[in-house]
Amino acid sequence: MIDLSSSTDEAPALFVADGDHFVPTHRSRGPWSPTSLHGGSVAALVTRGIEEHAGADELQLVRVTVELLRPVPLAPLSVRCSLARPGRKVQLIDAVVEAGGVEVAWARALRIRKSPDEQLAVPSVPEDDAPAPPGYGVLLSTGVEGYRALHNEGMELRFVKGRFGERGPATAWFRLRYPVVLGEEPSPWQRAVAAADFGNGVGAELDFGSSLFINPDLTVSIHRPPVGEWVCLSSRTRFGTPGIGATESELWDEHGRIGRAVQNLLVELTT
Repeated sequence: MIDLSSSTDEAPALFVADGDHFVPTHRSRGPWSPTSLHGGSVAALVTRGIEEHAGADELQLVRVTVELLRPVPLAPLSVRCSLARPGRKVQLIDAVVEAGGVEVAWARALRIRKSPDEQLAVPSVPEDDAPAPPGYGVLLSTGVEGYRALHNEGMELRFVKGRFGERGPATAWFRLRYPVVLGEEPSPWQRAVAAADFGNGVGAELDFGSSLFINPDLTVSIHRPPVGEWVCLSSRTRFGTPGIGATESELWDEHGRIGRAVQNLLVELTT
């Protein structure tokens, strides 16, 4: 575990690169424990690795699925990527996140070739009603309760429908306050997956004080990368078999709908 009083921990980023490892700062922590990372931080870091491995070509990243195998510790992480399915039109990239030689997360990314024909005819699909822009949102208090983390320091949240802590569907805009890795501009995909992991909190149907509803996975599908710093989630949670739930989130930027995210939930009572 890293020393939270170290200068690295105060760096203005979620992670600091140190050779082949990435050292998390307090801004990468999650809401369930001060000793583990937020799924959005892990998803953003692994997406960065996938993008770096893919390089520049005519394929576009359209889906990332992250499997959180265990709580990801507040410790230096490595990200190892490999080409699982080569192809000129469709490609799969796998990634493994390790902490101290232990695999803590897996990911798989789907990339699809962009058409070289800019005149390709596509059907016009009616859009859903867009959410109010972030300027109309209610800023979630930046007061830090308990400990500093992604949800209370690393990310700016503005609710345009519902409120944090109120049960039921809600809509909120998200903006990373800091880069994922120190000294780098977050990519559109990094911004999207970092926000997408907040869906189960935005659309919570259970009380945080008496319940756990942790997502062991996150799947984000995007047909158009977001433009700008803001990503919006319109989230709703449903339950089925006792102990199991799922959160679905529509994803938007300020220009329109960009995709969706799904989180499966492990549900437990804490009191």
